[in-house]
Amino acid sequence: MLTEERVKQILSELKDPFLHKTLGETNAIKEIKIKEDKQHVSVKVAVAKTGSSEQLKLQNVIVDALKEAGANTVGLRFVEFSPEELAPFQATSNANSGNLLTNQSSTQFIAIASGKGGVGKSTVSVNLAVALARLGKKVGLIDADIYGFSVPDMMGIAKRPVVRGEKIIPVERLGVKVISMGFFVEDNSPIIWRGPMLGKMLTSFFTEVEWGDLDYLLLDLPPGTGDVALDVHSMLPACKEVIVTTPHPTAAFVAARAGAMAIKTDHEVIGVVENMAYFESQLTGEKEYVFGKGGGEKLAEELQTEILGKLPLRQPDWNDDDFAPSIYDQNHQLGKIYLDIGQKIAKKCEASVLS
Repeated sequence: MLTEERVKQILSELKDPFLHKTLGETNAIKEIKIKEDKQHVSVKVAVAKTGSSEQLKLQNVIVDALKEAGANTVGLRFVEFSPEELAPFQATSNANSGNLLTNQSSTQFIAIASGKGGVGKSTVSVNLAVALARLGKKVGLIDADIYGFSVPDMMGIAKRPVVRGEKIIPVERLGVKVISMGFFVEDNSPIIWRGPMLGKMLTSFFTEVEWGDLDYLLLDLPPGTGDVALDVHSMLPACKEVIVTTPHPTAAFVAARAGAMAIKTDHEVIGVVENMAYFESQLTGEKEYVFGKGGGEKLAEELQTEILGKLPLRQPDWNDDDFAPSIYDQNHQLGKIYLDIGQKIAKKCEASVLS
């Protein structure tokens, strides 16, 4: 049977979505009442802001946690912290504003990796970011492929970031906040840097960019297991990875190395995306497996994960008025597949927060 002490213990361990501390640390649990005959639990919880999507997420987490502990029904009321109660936490929050490498950041990191170039990893990265934004998520995208940056061109971004105070303001396009090395070079010049310089630039993308409040930050990693990929793995101890391959056996074989590197550095491989899975004739509907079959399944089996989706070879329908050469419209065949992959990823990420 649930007691007030047990309910308080359960709630105290849950995270405040605004202040990024536990409800126990913020002294947010204002009232607990239990009707023992009906196992009905009523609680009053304080948050920084009521009537928000963050509050709704917290509400679902609280209800699920209490029902799992034995409550039949849950009554939940939210109130806002007073300015005096909020002040100590806001000072801490403001001090770390924009730095996604602090423990207080609630942003989930998703790295998009591949074993080799040419498998469409960046195309997958930009379309997954847009798909998550279409699902109502707050999304950022770092073009971490510093030597082979392509995200701005793929998304049709013509603007450059501006600097406000000491922070870089990312460019927003199609609901996604974007930062890339491509914004900081002239005339598509090559980058001639060694590893330490690359690591310094990558750190700046996390700490000196004003990302704001993000649900997900996607990283388009360079192919393989070189310096930048190693830096990401050391910077982000809590990161999920999606591995991109084609059906070709060699691509899948090489991609397994990127997956193995993720696992060795305690990153969670949440799935495989098989790109260029087949070509489908618009005239006959016949499918041609131009790169073979089975690479995605073999890779997923080796990494003990699942295939999130298979993407056929299809060109986006370009819009001259709003040109983004690699982005698929949400009603396009591939746009729908990306939306489905985005839903699977969001579900996995949300499940890991609750566990």
